[in-house]
Amino acid sequence: MDHNFYDDGYLTDILKSVKSIALVGASPNPSRPSHGVMGFLLSKGYHVIPVNPGQAGKMILGQKVYGHLGDIAERIDMIDVFRASEYLAEVVDEALALSPRPKVLWTQLGVREESSAARAEQAGVQVVMDRCPAIEYPRLLGHHPVH
Repeated sequence: MDHNFYDDGYLTDILKSVKSIALVGASPNPSRPSHGVMGFLLSKGYHVIPVNPGQAGKMILGQKVYGHLGDIAERIDMIDVFRASEYLAEVVDEALALSPRPKVLWTQLGVREESSAARAEQAGVQVVMDRCPAIEYPRLLGHHPVH
């Protein structure tokens, strides 16, 4: 897939179909972009599970933090990645080890790594890179919660 352009329908279908989102790189710091995006996603009715090894067992925005994707016992529909591009391969490794696998791997603005994206796609995972759901959601769905 060409990750320089996404059809609006592709993004809309993802945003409407996912319910649980593991947010990798979640931060308790309100000034961090991951904190604001997590709050936005929670406000739209998504179940957001923060993932950050340094914060494991603590709470961010009322949600229990997990150290790794594999520590989460429930199904994850989408992984939203707030880690630098060089860590994407590691996140994809963790994602592909999950059963069932997540439907979507979404990386935040500036996070791109084509070979990791290709590995996820070959495993049947939809990929969105270098986009922010907190920007795409209002653009595509207005201000209405999906759930």
